[in-house]
Amino acid sequence: METLKVIKIGGQVIDNTSALNDFLEDFVELKGPKILVHGGGVEATKFAEQLGIEVTKIDGRRVTDADTLKVILMTYAGFINKNIVALLQALHCNALGFTGADANTIISKKRSVIPIDFGFVGDIVQVNTKTLRTLMSQEITPVFCAITHDENGQLLNTNADTLASELAIAFSEHYSTELYFCFEKSGVLRDVTDEDSVIKELNPQTYENLLKSGKVADGMIPKLDNCFRAINHKVSQVSIGQPEMIRDTSVRHTKIIK
Repeated sequence: METLKVIKIGGQVIDNTSALNDFLEDFVELKGPKILVHGGGVEATKFAEQLGIEVTKIDGRRVTDADTLKVILMTYAGFINKNIVALLQALHCNALGFTGADANTIISKKRSVIPIDFGFVGDIVQVNTKTLRTLMSQEITPVFCAITHDENGQLLNTNADTLASELAIAFSEHYSTELYFCFEKSGVLRDVTDEDSVIKELNPQTYENLLKSGKVADGMIPKLDNCFRAINHKVSQVSIGQPEMIRDTSVRHTKIIK
């Protein structure tokens, strides 16, 4: 079975022009079909502040009111997505930018206001792979931002890690899928102050221990929850670490195992 790589980038990889360019150069060298998923929360926060729109977060998660949704759309689907697509075209990778609304690829439902009202935030309920498989068969590389839709005309802000995980799970019916979460850290750390404390293989029990000890918190929790959901739903490989791991498997990173 052919291998498909789903790669999510976020954090300082997007915000640092040099780091982004280095990553994209490695990305285009990957053989076979691939999908890129990106976040952009830091850039969205900057734009919101410039427009005088208050940024509200609860437990590290953004509350997306109507004005914030407009900023996120402009930032994610506009500035960041099209910039990445243009950079990939410059590297001779024929890329096409996507939200979940495009070609009805990713459908979600608005999250319940109970117990917390996060506003226009979507939880994914369905991924449609047919159009994407057709495009990839023609060597077109999809580039997804973290926006989905509810099939009733409403766009929704969606966690980029979740979006990457659900894409990898959906495509596991057609490919041997590999999922990579790339960010500025070398992987999951036993001690967040020590970059040399990378956990090479993270299993559910070790993860549970890290949660209980408080060594994993905030945004890392949903990221790892998505990692384990993917590895438990037919995704063949899940890795988390710095972008260099996609071209050199000897680079320190964390591999998620059952």
